[in-house]
Amino acid sequence: MNSISANLNVMIKASEKASKILIKDFGEIEKLQVSKKGPKDFVTNSDLKTEKIIIDELKKARPNYSILSEEEGVVNNKDKNNTWIIDPIDGTINYLHGVPHFAISIALKSYDQIIAGLIYDPIKDEMFYAEKNNGTYLNNQRIKVSKRNKIEDCLFVVGNKIDHDNELNVRKSGCAALDMAYVAAGRYDGYFQKDLNLWDVAAGIIIIKEAGGILNEINLTKINEVKIIASNNSINNKFIEKLKNF
Repeated sequence: MNSISANLNVMIKASEKASKILIKDFGEIEKLQVSKKGPKDFVTNSDLKTEKIIIDELKKARPNYSILSEEEGVVNNKDKNNTWIIDPIDGTINYLHGVPHFAISIALKSYDQIIAGLIYDPIKDEMFYAEKNNGTYLNNQRIKVSKRNKIEDCLFVVGNKIDHDNELNVRKSGCAALDMAYVAAGRYDGYFQKDLNLWDVAAGIIIIKEAGGILNEINLTKINEVKIIASNNSINNKFIEKLKNF
């Protein structure tokens, strides 16, 4: 197993503990699809429970670190230079409809950069993680972005409405965190989306970078309206040219 920091170890343990609730609740979702009320309130509750477990575990280990999360928002603690950035369920609509494609996302921002990131898909038991200058891993195996260099051979993923005018081979999955993780793993060759929140993409930023990918410049002080264009190194210029109106 590769060497990981104490902070990343805490992130892994927090995500594993929280995932037990997610998996248990996901098993109930199918039954709720046919009810009149539907599963929406149930899913909101799952989101809150998952986030609480993650925050409690992170606080135990690092009580002074600040927090930015989907449900809690900004919580400034004694240490304002180190911030956990948390999305308890990225891909909530998938989760709501019983589609097994969602993830827990946790990142650590230190001063003005992301230094660690984790994206965990509890259904497939795939954990993507990275630390600054230490590479990107999927379940302890080092991963890299793809090497495809012909844009017509590439597969891209988008979060917004698919625009057929750019002539890209595009998919849409409904989970920004896993879209970015899949770029890092070479499953997709590029990803683009706008109007994101920082907690959707914070972990993915370092996971793609450490896997050898390229991203646009991202202002980490901006919590909303984040735009991402990410790809492997070989096609980045052509990819950006195709997205000139994006």
